[in-house]
Amino acid sequence: MCQICDIQASRRGFLSFAAAGLASGLTLSAPAAFAAGGPTTTVTADEALAKLITGNGRFVASPELCSAQLAKQRDQVAKVQMPWASIISCADSRVPPELLFGGLGIGELFVARNAGNMADTATMGTIEYGAAVLGVPLIVVLGHERCGAVAAACEVVEKKTKFPGSIGPMVDAIVPAAQAVAGKPGDFVDNAVRESALRTARKVAGESAIVADLVKKGKVKVVAARYDLDTGKVEFLA
Repeated sequence: MCQICDIQASRRGFLSFAAAGLASGLTLSAPAAFAAGGPTTTVTADEALAKLITGNGRFVASPELCSAQLAKQRDQVAKVQMPWASIISCADSRVPPELLFGGLGIGELFVARNAGNMADTATMGTIEYGAAVLGVPLIVVLGHERCGAVAAACEVVEKKTKFPGSIGPMVDAIVPAAQAVAGKPGDFVDNAVRESALRTARKVAGESAIVADLVKKGKVKVVAARYDLDTGKVEFLA
């Protein structure tokens, strides 16, 4: 279990800086955000990826060994957080990132969850904050087997189904990925899960000016992955 140093620090300076920048019409750049933040992890993107792979292996092989000393961890990170990986995960109740990556503790992962693991405005802002302010070096877009949101997008493609309320627009965001793999060999939904995760990873890395700048400088890596509900294994996608 990773132990976080108990460093006395505050990130209130970032919020004050951001507010002042908005009031004056200034654009908040990634370097400025870094300067405003507190201490960050020393874990590199490659090291973070290795930790996730090792942790998932532990979860697959011996999930009953995953344990958490929650009170101790809470005390260690109460004053400051230094997460070393950001996860964009589906809201599905069967896909808790901290558990499936080996029983990680409080303060280790910076997680944004929504149905279909999409990079909407709130999620993109969350990930940008994690990368630019908290110094998180690795961003993982985590799709999963038999995703209901992706299955709904596939149904839109196949049957022109219309979903009510806000579910419709949410599913519509996944439809392009489903359209891209329609008719290809293999399971339609699973192919779309993979395609959607890859597209979201590219969106985060390319459409966010903050993340793109950090990727270009070698400070951040963005990858896509798929979680298997049956085996518990996480497959990192090319």
